[in-house]
Amino acid sequence: MFFQGEREDLTLFQAIVLGAVQGLTEFLPVSSSGHLVIFQHIFAIEEPPLTFDVLVHLGTLIAVFVAFWDDIWGILKKPFCRLTYLLIVGCIPAGLAGFLLAPYFEKAFESLLVVGIALIFTGILLSLSENLSKKHFGLKEADETGFSDAIFIGILQALAIIPGLSRSGSTIAAGLIAGLDREFAARFSFLLSIPVIIGAAIFELSDVFVTGIAANNILPYILGPLTAAIFGFFAIKVVLGLVRRGKLSYFSYYCWIVAAITLFWYNLG
Repeated sequence: MFFQGEREDLTLFQAIVLGAVQGLTEFLPVSSSGHLVIFQHIFAIEEPPLTFDVLVHLGTLIAVFVAFWDDIWGILKKPFCRLTYLLIVGCIPAGLAGFLLAPYFEKAFESLLVVGIALIFTGILLSLSENLSKKHFGLKEADETGFSDAIFIGILQALAIIPGLSRSGSTIAAGLIAGLDREFAARFSFLLSIPVIIGAAIFELSDVFVTGIAANNILPYILGPLTAAIFGFFAIKVVLGLVRRGKLSYFSYYCWIVAAITLFWYNLG
């Protein structure tokens, strides 16, 4: 049965906080997986139940659908358009990495050292991409974007399996480095997240049906994903605004500060 077996100690407050954190860090270029590792080590916060984790990711998926419905509807009406092919090609590296390399990166989720170094790299990537984009003024829209550009962006997305390396930050930065128009680089990044989120949810579905949800603990599993959707939508709008104004590198300083704290804590251990 679906409504049984899951741990029962997830409170409404915890569900709302976890949903908000997931919604924000999934799309802000700061690495949601990296923050999860940090919270687990420094604040002794347990990993949320698997079913809840899948549902809050679906909440962030709703945020993407709402924010980019015009693009999604355009693809549905013309499924064989250039953008569709670019998204398919861009997903290939992440798909291969998920199936072939995921087991090798499991140890990374236990290491503050890996997270700290990856956050430093994320900050450098954000800063570098902004500086390069200001020099060559990317103008590529979908029709001008090559499949090699999509592969390059996809490779950066695949590398974001490493905790601390932001998926949204890496893909937007890769788009800017490849010469994409600022707004299109951000849109492409967020649209590229849809197959990744769906794929991750499908991958975990078998375990979800085993763990299920406690029948007397359903409300947190509703409010958590709803909170993730609301905060995710807000995060998307913030990132789009900063990318348009060429201010994405603001997050570099945040990543470096968190990296310094993380590495300091690692050395204490």
